[in-house]
Amino acid sequence: VCFRRYAMMALTSCLFWNTLGLSAAMDSKPNILLFLADDLGIGDIGCYGNNSIRTPNIDHLAREGVKLTQHIAAASLCTPSRAAFLTGRYPIRSGMASSNRYRALQWNAGSGGLPANETTFARLLQQQGYTTGLIGKWHQGVNCESFNDHCHHPLNHGFDYFYGMPLTLRNNCQNNTSPDLDPVLQAKLWFYTQIIFLAVLTLTAGKLTALIPIHWKIITCVTLVGSLFFISWYSSYGFVQYWNCILMRNHDVTEQPMRLERTAFLMLKEAISFIKRNRHGPFLLFISFLHVHTPLFTTAKFLGKSHHGLYGDNVEEMDWMVGKILDLLDKEGLKNHTFTYFASDHGGHLEAQNGSAQLGGWNGIYKGGKGMGGWEGGIRVPGLFMWPGVLPAGTVIDEPISLMDIYPTVVHLAEGILPRDRVIDGRNVMPLLQGRAQKSEHEFLFHYCGSYLHAVRWHQKETGAVWKAHYVTPVFHPAGAGACYGKRICPCFGEGVTHHDPPLLFELSQDPSEAKPLSADTEPLFDTVIRKIGRAIEEHRRTLTPVPEQLSVSNVVWKLWLQPCCGTFPFCWCDKEGDSTQIL
Repeated sequence: VCFRRYAMMALTSCLFWNTLGLSAAMDSKPNILLFLADDLGIGDIGCYGNNSIRTPNIDHLAREGVKLTQHIAAASLCTPSRAAFLTGRYPIRSGMASSNRYRALQWNAGSGGLPANETTFARLLQQQGYTTGLIGKWHQGVNCESFNDHCHHPLNHGFDYFYGMPLTLRNNCQNNTSPDLDPVLQAKLWFYTQIIFLAVLTLTAGKLTALIPIHWKIITCVTLVGSLFFISWYSSYGFVQYWNCILMRNHDVTEQPMRLERTAFLMLKEAISFIKRNRHGPFLLFISFLHVHTPLFTTAKFLGKSHHGLYGDNVEEMDWMVGKILDLLDKEGLKNHTFTYFASDHGGHLEAQNGSAQLGGWNGIYKGGKGMGGWEGGIRVPGLFMWPGVLPAGTVIDEPISLMDIYPTVVHLAEGILPRDRVIDGRNVMPLLQGRAQKSEHEFLFHYCGSYLHAVRWHQKETGAVWKAHYVTPVFHPAGAGACYGKRICPCFGEGVTHHDPPLLFELSQDPSEAKPLSADTEPLFDTVIRKIGRAIEEHRRTLTPVPEQLSVSNVVWKLWLQPCCGTFPFCWCDKEGDSTQIL
């Protein structure tokens, strides 16, 4: 009896202190640390089944926290996916979904970008007393009308501090690699240049011979437009490295062009410095990796170390960076008071190759990859959360959770209020992560390719089924290859896609690889499911309102007066970092 009484007292005491610890952890606003990889496939890390690339630090997040098996990006390409992540809204709502071939920002000197009237989670956390920082890739635009208006800049979207790349890595950033600026864009720029100058010659001849009554001012304006296209075409060949491959600290350009051999160290140094400066919190730190986008520049310490070539080396370097930051949290006593998240912006880039060498990621059992709006390989990504004492360790959740859900989740943790003047598509997932809820709040998720709806997912909560209807799919090249190897990336419309009526239907809980489409002959619920999804599409479209398209050709094209420049244009060059290769 005495033993039982003692055991009960001990158990009660343990439960009390555990509850007290959980309460203490959640009483004050936690620090928020968000890791977002670039182009990382779900099959590229150990905790999702990869045994050829070592990722012990990322795997630690899964072991000590929560792993998602159905984490879904809102787009399969960088710019729109990150816009959705930052705003909690489908990119089509903010104008960050393209109806043309240019689905991501191409230049630092383009005028498109995340509109100033969009409210990021950084802005809301800033209003709640958080110090907010972004280290790494932005790819949401810089300027609108002049080289220093910074209308799309991170500091205009709620971040107190920015250090990183305003655009994205390109092969052009590294010497001795094949340039990857869109060749079709280059061809169009040259075509328009010729057409405009032909028009100028015709108008000038007509004016001089009095055959065409036209003012010289009009001819001058047309000439200036033609000059803009010519400069854009010319620049795309010789100046990409100097004009796109730059680093900024807040509004100042610090490296132009970047020295890739030290970029990883600089990013890590900046992340460590930010955490140390703000260790008394609360802080939001968004670490937006340049890894593992091509050209996969990897420091000598990691070259040749993986069993998966240069791509594996680059992943392992990123994992090392994650480990350094997690170690710092532990050292500073912040580990138990920090909500940590890791994901990728979309699936791995299957078409990224150099001869027989694969330079893009692996999407596991899932069909497709980067740029494919509907297939799972383009949108199903790693999703890991860790918050010791609050989130149960070793938990696996197989419910549809969107990258857009991070927005309302971190706003909830910061005790903020979501905007009420717009549709927020994300949902707070804390109840699901803590085990207080068993089902995702998402009934439907809409999978866009640019501004074109390619597929819809229906989570039938009462049965657990996850139906997915494909209305449009890319045409693989060669046939059956699983990617568009004849192109840099699969298209969203035109001759490069197939329209399906009736749509292709899969039940993902039974067929996650989307290998066996169902039909009315093989699935008794086929017609019912298609009608249900069709009604959801109609309802979804009623919530959309027209907005300016940020990725239109006129917004994507390079503009002389918007170019960030360290020095006197066009001689843009500087290195304000000094020797930073031995910083850690």
